[in-house]
Amino acid sequence: MKVLVLLQQFGIVVAGLSVLVLTGCGRGDPQTQQGATSQKSTSQTAQGSAASTDEQSRGGKKLKLSADEIRSSGIKTAVLREEEVSEQLTVTATIRPNQDRIVHVAPRVTGRIVKVQANLGEAVRAGQTLAVLDSLEVGEAHSAYLQAKTAQAVAKADFERAEALHGEQIIAQKDHLRAHAEYEKSKAAFAAAADRLRMLGVSQAPSADGRAVSTFPLISPVTGTVIEKHAILGELAQPDKQLFIVADLSRLWIEANLFEKDLSRVQLGAPAIVTVAAYPDEAFQGRLTYIAAVVDKETRTVQARVEVANSDGHLKPEMFATAAIQTSGGKRQKALLLPEEAVVLMQGQPTVFIEESSGSFEPHAVELGEKLRGRVVLKKGLAVGDRVVTEGAFSLKARLMKAQLGEGH
Repeated sequence: MKVLVLLQQFGIVVAGLSVLVLTGCGRGDPQTQQGATSQKSTSQTAQGSAASTDEQSRGGKKLKLSADEIRSSGIKTAVLREEEVSEQLTVTATIRPNQDRIVHVAPRVTGRIVKVQANLGEAVRAGQTLAVLDSLEVGEAHSAYLQAKTAQAVAKADFERAEALHGEQIIAQKDHLRAHAEYEKSKAAFAAAADRLRMLGVSQAPSADGRAVSTFPLISPVTGTVIEKHAILGELAQPDKQLFIVADLSRLWIEANLFEKDLSRVQLGAPAIVTVAAYPDEAFQGRLTYIAAVVDKETRTVQARVEVANSDGHLKPEMFATAAIQTSGGKRQKALLLPEEAVVLMQGQPTVFIEESSGSFEPHAVELGEKLRGRVVLKKGLAVGDRVVTEGAFSLKARLMKAQLGEGH
């Protein structure tokens, strides 16, 4: 009987120990199970949030615009296609007046400026008076001319009278010969006085009252534009100092420097296209007319010159320009061309916007080549058939930067 009681008590103790072991292992504890479930849920939420953020960063570079927004932003697109271009050497240059069509105008004698009739930048004709000067030397020369003219008239009358008297044998032969000699001498003196006035550039006509004239006009020898003016009313002008510089600007020189390595690529007479920042949509046709015979030892470059017509006067001396000279090979190749305004800088990288679908735009980094008349060669980044934004790229850039700043806040 005692043995049976001991066995029953031992069974109760074993059952209690089993319960304690199960409790220590966490089995069947609701709080422990709830904590594990909560940790698992938090981990899954974090992973989902990270995935959502990554998706947002990938899609954040795209812009979706409505038709009204596209229209108000002035956005225009075009399909990218290959075009045939010739190989060119592009150099920076400076516009200069044609030195063969420029004139420094100065008086031939010393004189005081009494009238200025031409202004800086004014177009003048050949023979037009630029200024009027008063000169003592001119006055003396004109006075000598009038005296020589009078003396010649007197000598001529004496000779004609002597010739008539000699014909009637009233005077001796020697008197006739003397009168003839005086007449010839007066003609020579008169011609010398007239030549003197002509060399001074002075008219032979006397003043209204018959007196000698001391003023004379300073005229332009060519048709052109006054590009420099140093004439000041009342100043004393000297023959060694020009008062005006007149240039024919209908043809200009585009001066550039060629590197030694590029000399073999160009030759005289090669066609060239000149562009300037002031008129980005215009291209001026010209030809390479000069390549210097020596290399500058400091810069290791060779001076070159492109000559262009400038009948409309758009090009101005001292403008900076870009000259694209066709190379001697002259081969033509296909290339992708973009308008320069289609390219924007984003984080220092040339970028072009692509319209992926109607109203959806995405920026693409590109690699560019040489510039050709307001367009630029595309080397990498896009493919034929892509619809690129040709106008309004800066507006899209501003919208994209604004959206990125908003996300940052």
